[in-house]
Amino acid sequence: MPWWLLGVSMVATTFSADTPNLVTDMVRTGGVASNWLWWAFLLTGMLTVFVYAKLWNRSKVMTDLEFYEIRYSGRIAAFLRGFRAIYLGFFFNVMVIAAVSLAFIKIAAVMLGLQPAPALIIAAVIVVFYSGLGGLKSILWTDLFQFSFAMFGAIIAAVYVVNSPEIGGLSNLFSHPNVTDKLSLVPSISQPEIFLSIFLIPLAVQWWAAWYPGAEPGGGGYIAQRMLSAKSEDHAVAATLLFNFFHYALRPWPWIVVGLASLIVFPDIQSMVNHFPDVSRQYIQNDFAYPAMLKEFLPPGLLGLVVASLIAAYMSTTASQLNWGSSYLVNDFYGRFYNPEASEKQKVRFGRISTVSLMVASVLLALVLQNALQAFQYLLMIGAGTGLIYILRWFWWRINAYSEVSAMLAAGGFSLMFIFLENFSLVLHPGDTVTIFGMTTTTGYWNIIKFVGVVFLTSATWITVTLLTKPIDEETLRSFYIKIRPGGPGWKRVVERAQRENISLRKEADLRWDVPTGIICMILGSISIYSTLFAIGNLLYSELATAGVCMITAFVSTILLYRYWSKLSLK
Repeated sequence: MPWWLLGVSMVATTFSADTPNLVTDMVRTGGVASNWLWWAFLLTGMLTVFVYAKLWNRSKVMTDLEFYEIRYSGRIAAFLRGFRAIYLGFFFNVMVIAAVSLAFIKIAAVMLGLQPAPALIIAAVIVVFYSGLGGLKSILWTDLFQFSFAMFGAIIAAVYVVNSPEIGGLSNLFSHPNVTDKLSLVPSISQPEIFLSIFLIPLAVQWWAAWYPGAEPGGGGYIAQRMLSAKSEDHAVAATLLFNFFHYALRPWPWIVVGLASLIVFPDIQSMVNHFPDVSRQYIQNDFAYPAMLKEFLPPGLLGLVVASLIAAYMSTTASQLNWGSSYLVNDFYGRFYNPEASEKQKVRFGRISTVSLMVASVLLALVLQNALQAFQYLLMIGAGTGLIYILRWFWWRINAYSEVSAMLAAGGFSLMFIFLENFSLVLHPGDTVTIFGMTTTTGYWNIIKFVGVVFLTSATWITVTLLTKPIDEETLRSFYIKIRPGGPGWKRVVERAQRENISLRKEADLRWDVPTGIICMILGSISIYSTLFAIGNLLYSELATAGVCMITAFVSTILLYRYWSKLSLK
């Protein structure tokens, strides 16, 4: 498939009905700067663009889980592939779809007057029907339409909200006392708790340490699925770059503007409860403000279009998640272990059954969740500490299947340990302070301790297990090196051992390791996209001088990126 279609499909999958709700929640609770909780993942995305996209495309696997049996050896490699197929394909995928479905519940409640269960059943039947009928290619093409429609709806909604009499334009919005302290793009270092929790930790640790759908360190999931579908290495790289530009530089501001405006109309949760007495109190949290603002300010005809655009966003993400999860269950569990001789017809049938099962489980879970930020934080905790292994496994021969198994078990176990401490040893106090084992701290610092603690303990566990367990057999290592051509000092020992046996693993093109050039491209690409993001924000704030500096920075970094990218492509 071409790069432009794959790139738009990636960004459509990450743009669901819950995305504006999540951004609104962040803006209302921590200001614009709290978006660094997900903006930091741009570093992960750009590393995937310039280092990992071509490696995935070289692997020529059907799903990224097939990677385990070309990188590792023995029964443990097969176990890891099958276990991840169930864990990610079903349980993790259900969590993601449930979070998306929660947003749809709130949209349906506010704008359509539907109760949660009927709304989800109607949506589930439609999405399951077309995603089960069409497959990946149909989803790619529908994503193109759905993303365009969803972005149109988001921009139009922001324009109408800002120009409503209650808001009175951008200048009145940004000067309102409820909003002025929420505008900073970077949190002040004078508030160390906030600076650490929503800026420094995400930029210094979270982007490489946490596994999160759509921002997997080293690539993976539906991002890898699209890269594996590309025509060539260049198309895989270009698709992932387009995705990151759309995802981080262009999309956030319409949602941020509506989130800020909601602080004027609905300054707290109780004001929304009072305004929407027919909606269950369970669902009225800060993320509820986005659909509430659309309902309040959009005229009937336009409201219908925006609702349709949000439904399109919900459908694109849900269909992609269902297809991705089903591909794991079919290719990496059913076809690999349960019925290796299965015909294509049998695989399609099992895929449709798994699609329905995923949707049913997701609907049930969605009915007990409360807000988008809650699901986001759960997913971050579950994946904390596993990210580094997904980055290094391509470039360090010593990593084995036991490393990954121990990382998954440790991340889950230590996350549960901290949850247990919260439930049984933590005492909440007024004023956002907590006491645990006699020590008092703030909830912000406690959240930092939780995340960094899980990252450190998980990383220490899998590194120890790696060094204590038996290395992968030489034949598998050599086969992987020849197929992927990772290069670098992490494979020097394998290459030298092969040379002593008069076996050459390197091709002439691999003599110069291009990962350092890729990292330079990653840094320049990140600067370019962040500068574009800040230029748009400062233009909206009427900070023209700052916006000009950001534009110049974006332009210069893009020129430099082009020069280094050309060198990267020639190697």
